[in-house]
Amino acid sequence: MEQYFIIDFDSTFTQVEALDELARISLKNHPDREGIYKQIEDLTNASMEGRLSFTQSLEARVKLLCANRDHLKQLISHLKKKVSTSFSRNTIFFKNHQDEVLIVSGGFKEFITPVVTEYHIKKENIYANTFEFDEEGNIIGYDRTNPLSQEGGKVKLLKELQLPGDIYGIGDGYSDFQLKESGMIKKFYAFTENIERKSVAEKADHVTPSFDEFLYLNKLPRAISYPKNRIKCLVVGAIDEEAQAQMKKEGYNIRNREEVEDKYLEEAGVLFCDEDHQPSPEQVQNAGRLKVIGIFGKCSHKLADAATENGIIIFDDPRHNPHNNDFIPKRVMAFMNEGKTHTSCNFPDLQPPRVNNAHRLIHIHKNVPGILAKINDVFARHNINIVGEFLVTNPQIGYVITDVNTGYDTEVLNELKAIEHTIKFRLLY
Repeated sequence: MEQYFIIDFDSTFTQVEALDELARISLKNHPDREGIYKQIEDLTNASMEGRLSFTQSLEARVKLLCANRDHLKQLISHLKKKVSTSFSRNTIFFKNHQDEVLIVSGGFKEFITPVVTEYHIKKENIYANTFEFDEEGNIIGYDRTNPLSQEGGKVKLLKELQLPGDIYGIGDGYSDFQLKESGMIKKFYAFTENIERKSVAEKADHVTPSFDEFLYLNKLPRAISYPKNRIKCLVVGAIDEEAQAQMKKEGYNIRNREEVEDKYLEEAGVLFCDEDHQPSPEQVQNAGRLKVIGIFGKCSHKLADAATENGIIIFDDPRHNPHNNDFIPKRVMAFMNEGKTHTSCNFPDLQPPRVNNAHRLIHIHKNVPGILAKINDVFARHNINIVGEFLVTNPQIGYVITDVNTGYDTEVLNELKAIEHTIKFRLLY
């Protein structure tokens, strides 16, 4: 059975509503611009939440634009920088599923096509409206015969396409949910990375805070092995809002507590704390899911030793500058995304380059002789090609990153975990 993926554009593939952004460009010098912006945003939200027909909303918004071809060029440059984070890192999915991915949008091809074709999406698989222009290049309307300009347009389009197989819909708006309501798609995923419309989310088969989550649920190839929205980031103490916002933007599930409580630490994959709220060595020993600690201040020697013994990396900031809230989040994200340990206070230093079309495996073990040989023996017995391998050590641990060709039995991972003296093992991507 074939599978098809119907993906919305505005507030899904991109972080923004394109017509709203076009208005901000075209009305930049208009004396009543703020009032018109508000009208357009209200019309967008009313149709996306099902309170106004899409036809009425679209017609009213296009009339308010006062836009031309030059404004569209500026919009395209802007939208290319606003592709949703979890979509932009999963180009491998789009490359591998070029025939099955369809962009279906009530937006316009003039700005959608230049953005999504950079992600291996075929022009013939882009379904959207088209503008009408006068001789001077001003937008004067749109093709009203296009089903996507009409109420229930996505349903009408899918009836025309008659796709043979299971269809999955991903979007943030009411027009996306209508596909599910019509019975034409197998499942509808409410995409909430950029905006959550409760009237849509409560009717969805699944709420997916990121595209990674969608790929994970459907066992599809993805840039990261485990969606960040499933990783809890425990925040304890006086941690600046900006540092937390960076982690939230990356997709992590933020939890704020006044103290380091055992039950919350045991569920966390990441811990942010200030110098006065560091966990005890006993708490760290029982935190089986914890991978990294970011300390806004200086790490204690006892914590560093306990974390190292349990394969937990620590990034601290002894000269913490309250105005520099990027340092710890950037280090933590570089470790979680790439396995980089640079500036860690307890792990040996490693900054491996990212390798495309490969799986990255992290193996943390006690620093005893012969572990690397045992790791490579597993790969040799399973005929797995090593693309790149990096080993660094300190007196306590060995830290190995191995990039291997994709396509192998999951038993390989179990064998690597079972090697004697292994402390922690992780499939990064």
